[in-house]
Amino acid sequence: MNTILRNLLAIVAGVVIGSIVNMIFITISSSIIPPPDGADVTTTEGLKASMHMFEPKHFIFPFLAHAIGTLVGACITTWLVKGKKLSFAFIIALFFLAGGVASVFMLPSPLWYTVIDLTIAYIPMAYLGGKLGLKLKSQKN
Repeated sequence: MNTILRNLLAIVAGVVIGSIVNMIFITISSSIIPPPDGADVTTTEGLKASMHMFEPKHFIFPFLAHAIGTLVGACITTWLVKGKKLSFAFIIALFFLAGGVASVFMLPSPLWYTVIDLTIAYIPMAYLGGKLGLKLKSQKN
């Protein structure tokens, strides 16, 4: 397969699979840590209106969704690209980071969460995912 096509498909796979992992965490979050009474977490408007009721525990699963989704996406991409190129993991990081920044503008999250989420959940997790992808790739060969 053409190297450019393979690498593009690896990026798409990383974004799609990372997004699926992200949504799994978001979907199961309210069954593990229930939202505050009266909070509507099914819509963006409901989240905006009830965000003031959220406690720190309510931010655990959104952070895990962002971090693990990025980690898995970066790992898959690095594992699939042609050659040993960690830089492709950072393409995935930028994609998910853009989503995180958009989320900051759409939802009024506390400053402490915004700082932790934007500094830890994307670039560092992509680096770790990329390293894991390289390790998996070297074991495959």
